[in-house]
Amino acid sequence: MPKAKSIYFDHSATTPVDADVLKTMLPYFSENFGNASSVHSFGQRAAQGAEAARLDAANFLHCNPDEVIFTSGSTEANNLALFGMFKALRAKKPGAKLHLITSVIEHDSILEPVADLERSGVAVTYLPVDARGVISVADLEKAIKDETVLVSIMYVNSEVGSIQPIKAAGKLIKKINERRLKDWNNKKPEERGDKPDPIYFHTDATQAANFLTCNVNELNLDFLSLSGHKIYGPKGVGLLFARKNTPLRAVQLGGHHENNRRSGTLNVAGAVGFGKALSKLTPEKQERANRKIAAVRDLLASGIFKLVPGAILNTDREISTPSHAHFSFPGVEGESILIALDLAGIAVSTGSACASNSLKASHVLVAMGIKVEVAHSSIRFSLGKDNTKEDVERLLKVLPQIIERFKKMSPLK
Repeated sequence: MPKAKSIYFDHSATTPVDADVLKTMLPYFSENFGNASSVHSFGQRAAQGAEAARLDAANFLHCNPDEVIFTSGSTEANNLALFGMFKALRAKKPGAKLHLITSVIEHDSILEPVADLERSGVAVTYLPVDARGVISVADLEKAIKDETVLVSIMYVNSEVGSIQPIKAAGKLIKKINERRLKDWNNKKPEERGDKPDPIYFHTDATQAANFLTCNVNELNLDFLSLSGHKIYGPKGVGLLFARKNTPLRAVQLGGHHENNRRSGTLNVAGAVGFGKALSKLTPEKQERANRKIAAVRDLLASGIFKLVPGAILNTDREISTPSHAHFSFPGVEGESILIALDLAGIAVSTGSACASNSLKASHVLVAMGIKVEVAHSSIRFSLGKDNTKEDVERLLKVLPQIIERFKKMSPLK
């Protein structure tokens, strides 16, 4: 009897490389293998591929190609945005008071650099979220001070899929920047002092690119981070959009790559694959994929509600990406469910893959007001473009039995 195919419901952790993406990458491992920094023809062919990919990224973001910095992924892009900007500001104004605003539900690649900046003297405000996992723009407005120089808010939360009001936040920041400049211009020259620094706006769009616009002008962004392996591209490549004339200094030194903003030999094959993956994310294709994925996700959610008594959906489908369905199964450990499903050939997650080795309750769920013991009973189902109704039917055959079995064994009942 043939073995049933494995089912993958963990697309927020990573996605399979698209066949067209892989085909585009292959020549850059063999024929066009040169170092993009080399002057000879081997290097120039590699450089041409990388620059074509940079143009693909710029078209997706609606920015200039020279505003795209290739990195090893979103983690590096986030670190570069935070450390690189504050490094530049401190060089420009030594000893100046600096204030940063972020949210309590950010990925650790934001929270840990922010904590490091805080230890070094940067004042930080952490915005709370509501029960749906969404920040308030009113809270953001209240948090802004005269010394605020950066707001960094993720676009989509990786665990529950909540979409943050990035466009509204961008409009607010633009309005405040315009008012600051107008007030300064209206003062007499002898009363003005230094020209006020604008508030810069960064978003980690890692989980958003498949589903939402990343038009940096429409969103009023100065920095944006992306990763290739979340959009059916390769691992080990990402980018930081950095708007022209924003303060940014390299934090990775040892070369003059990426216009002196990020040292390190360019991952040409990765960049080429990343560019191809981004070129496939047209608004029309996004909309079609969103409808298809949402239909399968909703089938999964309704089936769990019907067949698993007491299941709690932590994803608010009205304000989330179509791929997320984050459930809690009170009385059963999430790790046990994950392992049992894996043995049945179904891959899921208990949260962010980058923190999967941690036994602590998810900081995202706790911030949403979910009790620690309920948070520990959670499973994230994150669907992709190739998941089907049949995949869901297979899950619904095994999941209720798994939950029932563990509940009978659990001392928590």
